[in-house]
Amino acid sequence: MSTVLITGASGGIGYELAKLFARDHHNLVLVARSADKLAQVAAELQAHGVTVKTIPLDLGTPPAPKFLFGQLEGTPIDILISNAGYGAYGEFAQMPEEEILGQINLNITALTQLTRLFLPLMLQRRAGRIMNVASTAAFQPGPLMAVYYASKAYVLSFSEAIANELRNSGVTVTCFCPGATHTGFAKRAGTENSRLFKQLGAMNAEKVARDGYRALMQGRPVAISGAHNWVVAQSVRFAPRKMVTAVSRWIAEKDS
Repeated sequence: MSTVLITGASGGIGYELAKLFARDHHNLVLVARSADKLAQVAAELQAHGVTVKTIPLDLGTPPAPKFLFGQLEGTPIDILISNAGYGAYGEFAQMPEEEILGQINLNITALTQLTRLFLPLMLQRRAGRIMNVASTAAFQPGPLMAVYYASKAYVLSFSEAIANELRNSGVTVTCFCPGATHTGFAKRAGTENSRLFKQLGAMNAEKVARDGYRALMQGRPVAISGAHNWVVAQSVRFAPRKMVTAVSRWIAEKDS
């Protein structure tokens, strides 16, 4: 059995991914902030006859990635899924510094550190898979969520670059880009009443997770969940940047 490490695994896409891996008989290491939620998930997934190790941890704190790596010494991680991340709504100049740095620490720094920590061991074995969860936000600037959108652009660029570096190494890197999805993200970010969620709608987390699972196992460098999200992501490449940014803001604004 292979072992899969999933961050942000207590709910949403991370939880749905964990279910898929458990059904396919992969052992799991699940990381999230809530010990209680992780315990509930573990109890559910162990019914599939797999080992589920839970590590309650806030990966947004600077020592956390190395602490996690140390906790798993002697446990080969075959698949790493960096799914933990969050966004915050509001104008950048008015946003509390802890919200700005918190997004950068979790969405960028922790993801980068985890990749750097676990990748060399995969290369030694000449086998492994990494999936970094970005967002369709990666494809354009995001007024009113400037740091979140920029952080996901980093994840996309970073993942594509190392996927190229690792060609023929036996290790694949996939950047998975979901669009709006029914999870706890919108409530945490303060975007529940945005036009994105109110007018354009969101996808089901189970369906999104299946798309990500399939892309990861196929070793695809970039995958976008949902045909409509793919069309939007491609269209921004050809539209004037000023227009793209204006539309991005309109979508993010509250639906009055």
